[in-house]
Amino acid sequence: MACHRKHHAFADREGDPHSPLIEGLRNIVLKGAFYYRRAVRQPGMLEKYGKGTPNDWIERHLLSRLNWLGILIMLAIDMYLFGFFVGPLVWAVQMMWIPFWAAGVVNGIGHALGYRNFDVKDESRNIAPIAIWLGGEELHNNHHADPKSAKFKAKWYEFDIGWMYIRLLQLLHLAKVEYARGL
Repeated sequence: MACHRKHHAFADREGDPHSPLIEGLRNIVLKGAFYYRRAVRQPGMLEKYGKGTPNDWIERHLLSRLNWLGILIMLAIDMYLFGFFVGPLVWAVQMMWIPFWAAGVVNGIGHALGYRNFDVKDESRNIAPIAIWLGGEELHNNHHADPKSAKFKAKWYEFDIGWMYIRLLQLLHLAKVEYARGL
């Protein structure tokens, strides 16, 4: 969360932890997770930009110190759900998927290519609808225009599968929305 907040504070300017305009599109797409890791290791960054986030004991005492543990827990869950042979394959896809698509494509392509609904102070763009893969994150310009909104869709023709997931979780009483655009 802290890295994300710092990105919004300095989007596409010096200080942005992962701007393709500063670091180059190829670098962000291929090495996006590296830029996150580098940013959170900067002195004072977590304290300054992480204020108000949940005080997660497991994250602070276990996963931040033993980050490999979360990876092994995910492997164990995948093996339990999908079996001894398929589970590791699912896990391998997840381990490549998140750094490439979330840290690379959303932050790289989402600030380089696509259309804009809002004239914001950065170069954020909405990418062609590939929502199944990105969970609504391809509506990046909409997100930068209203970063506190849980709903990224701004036009009637935009598809925000992430918002659909949130609504489903709300119906199951597993999520609470503080704010959503247009509601």
